[in-house]
Amino acid sequence: YSTMLDLCSDGANACFLTGDLDTMNELIDEVLSKDIDTVEKYRVSEIKVKSLHAVGKVIESIDAALDFRRQLGLPTPQKKPASKFTIAREYMRVKRLLKKKTAEDIANLPELDDERQEMGQRMNELLIVCAFQVQPTMLPLIIFLLTTTTLKHGLNPSSCDAFAGLGMILCGRLGKLEKGCEMAKAAELIAEQPGMRRITSKTIFVAQSFCYHWTEPLQDTVTPLLEGCQKGLEIGDTDSACSCLVVRSYCLYFTGRPLESIQEELEATIEVMTQLRQDARKMRIVILLATVKKLRGIDTEAGDEKMDSLLATAAATGNFSLAAFVNSMKLEVFVIFQQWEEAIELVQKSGNVRLALTSAFNTVRYTFLQTLTYFKAAQSASGKKRKQMKKCGTATLKVIQGWAKNGNVNVVHYLRILEAELDLLQGNVKKAEESFKAAITSSRRNGFRNDTALAHELSSSFYKAKGDEYWTNYHLECSKSCYQEWECSEKVKLLDESQS
Repeated sequence: YSTMLDLCSDGANACFLTGDLDTMNELIDEVLSKDIDTVEKYRVSEIKVKSLHAVGKVIESIDAALDFRRQLGLPTPQKKPASKFTIAREYMRVKRLLKKKTAEDIANLPELDDERQEMGQRMNELLIVCAFQVQPTMLPLIIFLLTTTTLKHGLNPSSCDAFAGLGMILCGRLGKLEKGCEMAKAAELIAEQPGMRRITSKTIFVAQSFCYHWTEPLQDTVTPLLEGCQKGLEIGDTDSACSCLVVRSYCLYFTGRPLESIQEELEATIEVMTQLRQDARKMRIVILLATVKKLRGIDTEAGDEKMDSLLATAAATGNFSLAAFVNSMKLEVFVIFQQWEEAIELVQKSGNVRLALTSAFNTVRYTFLQTLTYFKAAQSASGKKRKQMKKCGTATLKVIQGWAKNGNVNVVHYLRILEAELDLLQGNVKKAEESFKAAITSSRRNGFRNDTALAHELSSSFYKAKGDEYWTNYHLECSKSCYQEWECSEKVKLLDESQS
């Protein structure tokens, strides 16, 4: 009996790794159909959850993980959108248990020695990835459950996900940046302990992708994410390795690295992810590659078709995260090409993109572009619509102001650009001029050549409206020079056409 169980479990895992899913499912069903203790079904249940997610059956993966937790007799969240009240209530429970624990206090908790709790924690760990894609309001509840279980029963590798995830929630949704980074530090300290090797790459991924960029320069995440990828490949954690690559690629883009070099790296990354069968993560790279090529004027129609296809896939599968990635990068192109009508239409029909992007820097970038789009829509409108667009833009501007007040160095130039556009909207011409100058200075100082180009271009439009030909041309030439440095050749072509 025990030999049969081991053979089926080992065989199912081998089939999963080699892609023989039919045989894998037969072996899994063989074990699950037996009248044995739930604990003995753990290994095949874990493989089932992972395999369903790997083939894109995210909802079914969630169902399998939740069902196994129930069979273990453990508290299990419901698979439905969670209300703000429920999330707040569960957070208060975590807060009471945490008290004033530091990262070091958390890392010194005793080890978890309850087998059922350990299995339940692993299921929660797998649930996080699925909820991120299709049930973003369920995500905090799973993280809170991971955290409270750790605080009550002790540490195991899943505890790294608990505290890194808690850091993500504190930074991205609650605006508690210092406390959020403290929790990420706790996760890293736990990952350094013996027996935690399997979770090291994932811990780096979550801490760097969702926590540290809130208080540190975005450029500082690039090297650690590459190290996280390398560690993941060393230990066979290709999921986390590829996740690190995805976020690193977007960080390179957002910080204004030359587009040609980014394109070359993305194309190489797609080949690697194809070999590793990382289809879900490859989609994120495909989205960025289509964006980069469109900005360079390469295969634009094919890129548009790919983006529309991915949106259709997201709608068919209920993958809010995928849809958010596509829409955020479509907005990126609309703003850079100054296609404001298309931009406001996308913003209004895309839903809560910030929620779906959780705490990644993509959230910050989208909020900036969204606010700028609202202000541009207000400037070209009148009456009730003008008032409505201004109100929407002012509301999202307050979000960015809050981030800047809490020490986010990556939004300073965003804030200056938006303040300039709001000043312009309100008729404060002199103040708008000062804000545009500050936007150019801060974006250049912080190394964002793409945003320096945008700030110059918006300044040029400002001076053109004033009838100041000298400064109009000066900022237009500066903008074109920055876009050339960024290797955004399609934009340079459009600027040349506008001058002629």
